[in-house]
Amino acid sequence: MSVSFDRGHAASWYAATANPAPERPALDGEITCDVCVVGGGFTGISAALHLAERGLSVVVLEAVRVGYGASGRNGGQIVNSYSRDMDVIEAKYGAETARALGDMAFEGNRIIRERVARYGIDCDLADGNLFAACNARQLAGLREHQALWERYGYRELELLEGEALKREVNSERYVGALVDHGGGHLHPLNLVLGQAAALESLGGRILEHSPVTAVEHGEPVTVRTAGGCVRAERVVMAGNAYLRGVLPEIEGRSMPCGTQIITTEPLGEARARELIPNGLAVEDCNYLLDYYRLTRDNRLLYGGGVNYGGDDPADIEGVIRPKMLRTFPSLADVKVEYAWSGTFLMTLSRLPQFGVVNGNVYYAQGYSGHGVTCTHLAGKLIAEVMHGQGERFDAFAGLPHLPFPGGRLLRVPLSALGAWYYSTRDRLGL
Repeated sequence: MSVSFDRGHAASWYAATANPAPERPALDGEITCDVCVVGGGFTGISAALHLAERGLSVVVLEAVRVGYGASGRNGGQIVNSYSRDMDVIEAKYGAETARALGDMAFEGNRIIRERVARYGIDCDLADGNLFAACNARQLAGLREHQALWERYGYRELELLEGEALKREVNSERYVGALVDHGGGHLHPLNLVLGQAAALESLGGRILEHSPVTAVEHGEPVTVRTAGGCVRAERVVMAGNAYLRGVLPEIEGRSMPCGTQIITTEPLGEARARELIPNGLAVEDCNYLLDYYRLTRDNRLLYGGGVNYGGDDPADIEGVIRPKMLRTFPSLADVKVEYAWSGTFLMTLSRLPQFGVVNGNVYYAQGYSGHGVTCTHLAGKLIAEVMHGQGERFDAFAGLPHLPFPGGRLLRVPLSALGAWYYSTRDRLGL
């Protein structure tokens, strides 16, 4: 299966405000290395940087530009834990698995902050995010959520109601909220570009405009592009939703999904702070959730919705702007200056898929909307398992990779039907 790619980043606010970065050459000829990483997003660059810090020679093959996919297009929210929380994990997979994953649920956040500090990455890192309840049922769920995270030793959460809530987000849509003082938000494209520069400072190589056409298993593994090949002792497959037709073993039990974001014109500091007085990132508790935050230049960046299968809507602003106005009706006169879409990879369990193919091809994918933090954890765990410390990687790799009901043909309509059901429950407060 061939996949066509643009030559540059999506026309997003992130791309318009990205820090300077070189355009790297494409692979031309044959290279040998210890580890070849396929994909220049958060998972791939995180893994490559951890491996380079351990002294391995690393080559990254990126189909377009570093951060081209979800890593450079997402909402920029540092949200702890996973898309399924520890109570669900414990109920389905047992207390031992829940404890193992729970011990790592807040580590991706810490890795990001350590990387930013160590390498001096300028990515607008700010503290705090907020989960907003649209009805009493969701507020009760947030109380349970707080108690659950405290069971796992995390005590950075604060429940808000009434006027206390209005001091954080000035919208009539919500009845309460849970603030995660240990969460945060950032400019994701600048984060991955900064880590890519750190990798190169340690001798790692990044080759852009080099989509992989084949992976030939063996010792070494041969990874081919149109311009040449990389022969490596080990390979990391980190293409996530953009990895198509190259390694069927890991592509059949997940589904690409699209989400959309708009960014307003600058609001000015006073008007921006009327909306979100302390600059927290916000997401609601609906099944198809809205998420938003202020940017460094006082725009409102607002996203929401899911397109199962990953297709983009014809009018992104037409999809997202009404959501923004339901939350903040006072923005009716405000122009939207950027609108873009991105694709993430969803699994049936909503938990990430880690594993190894043929003993030396590693993969991590399917973060199901919680990719900013979990990708950084994945990179560290891949480096650990390659150095003989596999217990933490194996805690994820032991989770079943469940197929979507209906297979490839019916997974999109059945998922859309399920989303309609849960969205209807949200609207009715059930």
